[in-house]
Amino acid sequence: MESTITKKDLNKVFWRSQLIQFSHNYERMQSLGTLYSITPVLKRLYKDRPVEERIEAQQRHLEFFNSHPVLVPFILGITIALEESTDEDEKESVIAVKTSLMGPLAGLGDSLLNFTWFPIAGSIGASFAVDGNFLGPILMFVMINVLYFPLKYYGVHMGYTKGRDLLTSENGKKLLDRISTSANVLGVMVTGALIASTVNITLGMQYGKGDTAIKVQEMLDKVMPNMLPMLMTILCLYLLKKWNGKHVVAMIFVIIFIAIALSAFGILV
Repeated sequence: MESTITKKDLNKVFWRSQLIQFSHNYERMQSLGTLYSITPVLKRLYKDRPVEERIEAQQRHLEFFNSHPVLVPFILGITIALEESTDEDEKESVIAVKTSLMGPLAGLGDSLLNFTWFPIAGSIGASFAVDGNFLGPILMFVMINVLYFPLKYYGVHMGYTKGRDLLTSENGKKLLDRISTSANVLGVMVTGALIASTVNITLGMQYGKGDTAIKVQEMLDKVMPNMLPMLMTILCLYLLKKWNGKHVVAMIFVIIFIAIALSAFGILV
């Protein structure tokens, strides 16, 4: 079948997909954003078709849809390919495939991007900011988007040309599993190293005076360097897991308040 979708059409979908979260709502999530993104394609496919079919095409893409914003373009690419290659009496399969992809790719995006690359970029940027370097937030922004933009751009084009083969073939599934596992291992290693170098807790307590005074922090460092940052990190992870990621903002403010109070009494320096 000869393709009627051009590269220019796919590029329009890519640029429009940057705004997919702008119309996010709690009834149908990203449905308005996905329809807005693929509207140029629908206009081309239905430009010579009856008005009723064009209206029906838009209505079917207003059904509930929600996935990871960075990987949505990949789903849209596959959806566009199906829209182009199926007859009007087969359009239910287009929505079925589109809906079936949103869950798995949302999980993949969360594990690879939200819980791996985003913390890595944020931690590296924060390490610069802690040292007073104003380039910290800029570096974080650049690191995030230097990955996100190519994923979105090539996601649309690869989804349109090769997406279905990648998701349905056995080798494609194995490739996705290997990428996910490798990214998780990398994220754990980098985050663990940054915790030791970025999280800093120093006790100011000591016994005695003068040169003979025994400093509690020096004694702890002899037993296990960075023990307090490690314990603090474990406590935060435990609370996050216990509360299923809720109360994060409250935890941050509580930690800040406790740190200020302990510093005022000389317990922390």
